[in-house]
Amino acid sequence: MNQEEKQKNLLSRSIVEIIGKDELEKKLLEGKPLRIKFGIDPTSPNIHLGRAVPLLKLRDFQQAGHQIVFIIGDFTGTIGDTSDKESERPMLTKETVEKNLQSYFDQAGKLLDMSLVEKHYNSEWLEELTYRELCEQADVFSVSEFTARENIAKRVEVGKRVSLREMLYPMMQGYDSVAVKADVEIGGTDQRFNILAGRKLQEHYGQSPQNILLLELILGIDGRKMSSSWGNTVNLTDAPNEMFGKIMSLPDELIGAYFVHCTRIDLDEIKQLMEPVWADEANPRDVKLQLAKEIVRMYHGEDAAQEAEEYFVNTFSKHLVPEEISECGAVVGAELAQLLVEQGLATSKTDARRKIEQGGVTIASEHIIDGYYTLQVKDLNQVLKVGKKDFRRLIVK
Repeated sequence: MNQEEKQKNLLSRSIVEIIGKDELEKKLLEGKPLRIKFGIDPTSPNIHLGRAVPLLKLRDFQQAGHQIVFIIGDFTGTIGDTSDKESERPMLTKETVEKNLQSYFDQAGKLLDMSLVEKHYNSEWLEELTYRELCEQADVFSVSEFTARENIAKRVEVGKRVSLREMLYPMMQGYDSVAVKADVEIGGTDQRFNILAGRKLQEHYGQSPQNILLLELILGIDGRKMSSSWGNTVNLTDAPNEMFGKIMSLPDELIGAYFVHCTRIDLDEIKQLMEPVWADEANPRDVKLQLAKEIVRMYHGEDAAQEAEEYFVNTFSKHLVPEEISECGAVVGAELAQLLVEQGLATSKTDARRKIEQGGVTIASEHIIDGYYTLQVKDLNQVLKVGKKDFRRLIVK
């Protein structure tokens, strides 16, 4: 790929909108290293693939010689961003946020060379602001600008509470751009209002307003927006086998989007892979295997990807039991539903009984369909299987 193609990809792949595009293209042609800002609130301990879309774009910029400025929102994380929420987001405790962020830099390091990244926590500057400074910044914005946002307008219309705290969040994220003197900010399309706030505040403080790259939001493994609160995520910290299995559970219509936004396989190669699927001339499962293997390779390495593929094929395609299975103590007469709950294989006894009655549970390859089934002597030292990927060996307690 020549330099022109690289720059084209830099400003096209996964990008929905560029604010200040002509100016940004000019800056890139001049060859001056730019300060590329990305902020992330640690609302969960895990960074998922949805958040890795901007991380990959940061890597593209890093490889092109630009300075990545990575901000963990330890302060804004406690405040709560409601950009994509239909109700008020509760404040998180400082302790929760600090616990969540412990491995964020390490997780980002799966894609970025963190030795070259400028790293910050936004409490560095936000905790130091005075009321006078907050009032000065707040004067840049109007209430109507905030309430005109679609999700906020809907809440106001139906009489749902909108807190003053929520109105302050975009201002805080915007001030991050002032603090680090960002040239470019990268974020999802749901962050448009917040990132634009950065431009306004930079102008207020006499800085050149940052250019903005708004990226695609990918859907989760259940077809909804990927969100930690919904549990439909593929996390960068997932074990290789788990990551591989989650990708294989994707709806077929998401395969192409995941190739484009979650990998860096060449776009022409992706088109060649996907065209037979789109034309119903190839089995989507075969292409999905390649996708799963590539994503596991990116985060765990070639060997782990190969092993995860073999595990998946042997376990789910050939219906073989994996060599290494966790053991769980069992006694004759114990209720199977309760055992599933204790092993974390069901969220409640009701959920466990539903899985059993729907035929999702086997012992020694025999389907158990009685929701109130109790373990028998013949079940001990046998393999319990729940769904497609969860195995336990029942041993005498």
